[in-house]
Amino acid sequence: MSGRRGRAPLVAPTSPPALAAPLAALVVLVALVGGVLTGCGGGDEPVPPTPPDPPVGPTRSTGPAPPSPAPSSPAPGPTSPTSTGGTESPTGSDRPGTPPEPPAAPARWVPAPGTTWQIQLDGPVDPSVDAQVYEVDGVGASAEDVRALHARGRRVICYVNAGASEDFRPDRAAFPTRVQGNANGWPGERWLDIRQRDLLRPLLAARFDTCRAKGFDAVDTDLVDGYNHDTGFPLTAADQLAYNRMLADLAHERGLSIGLKNDLKQIPDLVSVFDFAVNEQCAEYDECDLLAPFVAEGKAVFHIEYDLEPTEFCPRSRRLNLSSIRKTLDLDARRWTC
Repeated sequence: MSGRRGRAPLVAPTSPPALAAPLAALVVLVALVGGVLTGCGGGDEPVPPTPPDPPVGPTRSTGPAPPSPAPSSPAPGPTSPTSTGGTESPTGSDRPGTPPEPPAAPARWVPAPGTTWQIQLDGPVDPSVDAQVYEVDGVGASAEDVRALHARGRRVICYVNAGASEDFRPDRAAFPTRVQGNANGWPGERWLDIRQRDLLRPLLAARFDTCRAKGFDAVDTDLVDGYNHDTGFPLTAADQLAYNRMLADLAHERGLSIGLKNDLKQIPDLVSVFDFAVNEQCAEYDECDLLAPFVAEGKAVFHIEYDLEPTEFCPRSRRLNLSSIRKTLDLDARRWTC
């Protein structure tokens, strides 16, 4: 018989006659067994055993496992609640493609209660007065005057008449006749129709721009209580509130602080949008307590008396923490302090 592919047949060795049959049977048996075994191997040559499959995943070391490296940052968790019970909004850097938010505008100057001050609207500015704050005329004072006061460490307020036209100002022709009402008792001045905000806004904005260009820190807007006077127009308290808020917006848009001049009845509505107060004669008319909301918010009240002597108003001014001085009506450099 022949074996499988490529194998030579087995040949029996020569043997004595007596053993021929048993030997032949043995040869046949061996051949049969070998053929069966060879058929199971699938070929003529012996097939080496197949190595075991490698284990799935990383192999495990027989020694102790090395410590895992610490993560570079903690895994993100749920957003922490804020103190108001909400969740914090993601910042610009957390949102891909979102430009960073612009830096916050610098905080406006807000003078503290008790800050010392001087107001001079007549004559050349005298910078020698020992006061932390100066108020001077926005037209009459020059940029050099403002720089000289700044060089002495003073803050400087720009006086602007926001409630009356003035026939002696460079911009007098810009105020139409229809917005000029009754005379207010001062030469060349007439009350403005503050209801005409669309017309007056650019005119006051231009005045504030002049203050900013000269380097002033703030504006004091005079005559912003026309609704309490005989202006020639049917002004209401709501008209005055809207107009005064417009003035505050115009100043703040230019980085200027702004003071509320008089208008005592509307202080509760306006104290939050004005940065300080300027008052005339609250002691004479027994009204100084109405200015307390400004002091309570940490904002100065710059107070003037014209007729009373300092001994008559200073004790109360100290109790209320007002910045009080006595001046003459022409508002020159002379000044009497508490």
